[in-house]
Amino acid sequence: MKIRPLHDRLVIKRVAEETKTTGGLFIPDTAKEKPARGIVVAVGEGKRDDAGKRITLDVKPGDEVLFGKYAGTELKIDGEEHTVLREDEILAVIVK
Repeated sequence: MKIRPLHDRLVIKRVAEETKTTGGLFIPDTAKEKPARGIVVAVGEGKRDDAGKRITLDVKPGDEVLFGKYAGTELKIDGEEHTVLREDEILAVIVK
């Protein structure tokens, strides 16, 4: 299934967190939290300002981003978990 978000929304695929600490200890599934980072899969065209001009988004597909733990709306696309959220819910873009 293909999905095209509207306005300033984006589709994020969450990135799995590490299952082992730096000291070599394994983290049990019950202690894991939802990751607050993901890869941008699709972006909308952007919001319109008061004059009707389109404001483009600062993120693009393929960017790795950080976002709030409870941000957005979760959904399944082709059996994989994704999150749809607004651009202003993005905290940062990870630069490599």
